[in-house]
Amino acid sequence: MSDYAVIETGGKQYRVSPGDVIRVELLPEDEGDTVEFDRVLAAKLQGETMVGRPTIDGAKVIGRVLNRGKGKKVTVFKYKPKVRYRKLRGHRQNYCEVEIQEIDARAAS
Repeated sequence: MSDYAVIETGGKQYRVSPGDVIRVELLPEDEGDTVEFDRVLAAKLQGETMVGRPTIDGAKVIGRVLNRGKGKKVTVFKYKPKVRYRKLRGHRQNYCEVEIQEIDARAAS
């Protein structure tokens, strides 16, 4: 069984393991910088499961920013029948690709 953690960032939750590459909401760090996620909701390390209330005190997940970019375009079309109202917009969400390097929950146990 592999070690994993459940982290929260950008209003979303991710289940991550060391070596995983995830896309999260845009972070202020530049490419190549390390980033720490301190909102660890749950973790499983060496067969021991820890659940936070709501987070695990002292636990953190360390990752490295690989890439920053924009996602695919999403079309937003608003329409109201019988009143000639149509509005077409597009949106591209910014993201950061982060490679998870380490899960550190030693301070919590």
